Amino acid sequence: MAEETPVPASITSADVARLAGVSRATVSFVLNNTQGHRVSETTRARVLDAARRLGYVPHGAARSLRAGRSNLVLMPASISAIGRLVSDWVDDLHSELERHGYTAVLHAGRYADPVDAARAWAELRPAAVVALDGDRLTAQAAELLHRAGVRGVLAFASRPVPGVHTVGFDHAHIGAAAAEHLIARGRTRIGVVMPQERGLGSLARPRLAGAESVAARHMATVTPLELAYTRESATALARRWAELNLDAVFAYNDEYAALLLHALRAEGIAVPDEVAIVGSDDLVLSALQQPPLSTIRLDLATPAQIADALHELIETGTTQPLPAIEAVLIQRQTS
Repeated sequence: MAEETPVPASITSADVARLAGVSRATVSFVLNNTQGHRVSETTRARVLDAARRLGYVPHGAARSLRAGRSNLVLMPASISAIGRLVSDWVDDLHSELERHGYTAVLHAGRYADPVDAARAWAELRPAAVVALDGDRLTAQAAELLHRAGVRGVLAFASRPVPGVHTVGFDHAHIGAAAAEHLIARGRTRIGVVMPQERGLGSLARPRLAGAESVAARHMATVTPLELAYTRESATALARRWAELNLDAVFAYNDEYAALLLHALRAEGIAVPDEVAIVGSDDLVLSALQQPPLSTIRLDLATPAQIADALHELIETGTTQPLPAIEAVLIQRQTS
């Protein structure tokens, strides 16, 4: 029978105090950066060096209990749904939240019921929740979060939610902007890409609805197009293009637009002569395509604005309204 490898004991603040030759209280003051307690720079350096040498990491949950509040900002999000534009923005938001002393964490759990989702978030006792897909939030879910001690709930959503500080973000406006541009360019048979990757449907459906609402006011039609983010799926769609009889496509975002652009050209379909293409997000890659992609730029509130608003919500329970996200068409050579 194999001999079990003993599990090493966890390093504690007592170990750090012993190595540094100070009290545990001093270790706590230094590592938690406690205000109002004077510690000499020599002692502080000795504590930090001991913690580094031992590999000691403070216990975040215990620290939150002592302080009476958490420093976590929870961001429920499907990783696949974030996309490159928002992922870069989220990275910057993490840095801005750190400026206020908060730690941002992504929560990728999937829940069919908004209250079940809120209950799972509340179990982590965050100081605040930032919902990137805020249209799934309900007043009941927000109330549950507040009762659990979550001090700030901020959501990007197409409609206000009681108990939630809402930043206007209606994905229907993105589809509408694309359709209006394509129709103005003389296109009347518009395909709208519906990504097959998990988590994107909740964003793609309102974009489709926005395009359909514009087409209904003109002599134009909209056809949903299922597309997975693979070369094989794009090739299969491009080979059906003649039977689809479409003269334009809103491709959900720039990544799907670039994928489809290459597949169409490989099949000998001229862009924009035979098919006009519009993407979204105004990623760097959109301008680098041949021909450069027309796209929709999303004017978002800056990460600094969001971090400041969250901090104010946590501290005071209120903050000033933030500007809604605007969809701005950037015309290039694919349309």
